[in-house]
Amino acid sequence: MSETVRRNATLDDAIAEARARYVAANPASLARHVESLAVMPGGNTRTVLHVDPFPLAMAAGEGGVLRDADGHAYLDFLGEYTAGLFGHANPVIRAAIDRALDGGISLGAANLVEARFARAVCDRFGLERVRFTNSGTEANLMALATACAVTGRRGVLAFRGGYHGGLLAFGAASPTNAPYDVVLAPYNDLDATQAAIAAEAGRLAAIILEPMQGGGGCIPAEPAFLAGLRDAADAAGALLILDEVMTSRLAPGGLQSVLGVRPDLTTLGKYVGGGMSFGAFGGGAAVMDRFDPRRPDAFAHAGTFNNNVLTMSAGLAGLTEVFTPEACAALGARGEALRARLNDRARAHGAQMQFTGIGSMMTVHFAAGPIRRVEDVAGADPRLKELFFFDLLASGIWLARRGMMNLSLPTDDAACAALEAAVEEFLCSHAAFLQ
Repeated sequence: MSETVRRNATLDDAIAEARARYVAANPASLARHVESLAVMPGGNTRTVLHVDPFPLAMAAGEGGVLRDADGHAYLDFLGEYTAGLFGHANPVIRAAIDRALDGGISLGAANLVEARFARAVCDRFGLERVRFTNSGTEANLMALATACAVTGRRGVLAFRGGYHGGLLAFGAASPTNAPYDVVLAPYNDLDATQAAIAAEAGRLAAIILEPMQGGGGCIPAEPAFLAGLRDAADAAGALLILDEVMTSRLAPGGLQSVLGVRPDLTTLGKYVGGGMSFGAFGGGAAVMDRFDPRRPDAFAHAGTFNNNVLTMSAGLAGLTEVFTPEACAALGARGEALRARLNDRARAHGAQMQFTGIGSMMTVHFAAGPIRRVEDVAGADPRLKELFFFDLLASGIWLARRGMMNLSLPTDDAACAALEAAVEEFLCSHAAFLQ
């Protein structure tokens, strides 16, 4: 591939060639896409999965490998946007789901697993109380609703580049965001954030952020920034909400456990449900006990599938038997080492290309200099991420179109070596576009 690509005179030529290879190699995925257009707008029911000219259709997954409708195999470095931590068809989780199925699916009652799972979640992430939802989006909506109800205010301070679910996306203006009174501040800029908080004095119910922005490009929060937000939230009488839907996988007790910041509320999701639909919000008893239905002034929290036995069983097995603190630490170390090697390769080529992240999560950026917030990569050429995506697919690497990659538990040395080789090939083939 590299000799052919080196002949491309322009970046647009290289992208056109990569797209043409993609179309020619995936006729079955194209056929599925055309068929789906008749019943789904754009042939799609999950926007992030759309890729021009059409998305690949995956037929099956096993361990750390995916196979598409045309029979191509891919090393799964997407990991279902962090939710696929356990890989595909983990036997321990599969056995837990089978046992749950034997007892019935929708019982319409309290069941025998939910309290055990709640105890495991609370112990793992330092919560006094927790309530379950069906997604991270729902967990964040409930956390914000809780903050508003507790404080009697409606204002929310969030951060540019933040993503807290399909109804709380702040990478760009979204007409489908939930109608909270949101003020946006720049991530990792404590002075500007404190000024924004001061300007909203008396109106803020919550400050919400990810301790590392996931959808915004795997940009970690600086410890001093988080510590300043804790103090600012207290001074403003607002609740500090840490969205650990993605980042809870980055340390045994969630990323907050190593950053030394204790929020009022924590939200969870993704892998914590063992691969099933899941979300949760929790924190101290003083706030969370407002949901105690024995209270005459209790907050209501409904949800038909909040305690469904499949998620409760899969989540309990995953958290206590598979993703142990030791497994979490080992996966994080593997990701740290891989990201360092990838950055070494980029530097060796003198490329304006770097991989940001923590542990098992990373994103490629085509920019030089430190990346502390989304504004630092605003000038990067988006065509380079498109070319990177198509080139790595051609090398058998499955990743997000936006350049995000996540290791899962089945990711081994051979898979990491394959990713390194694919990145090296990209660096060699497109050196002229990376200076």
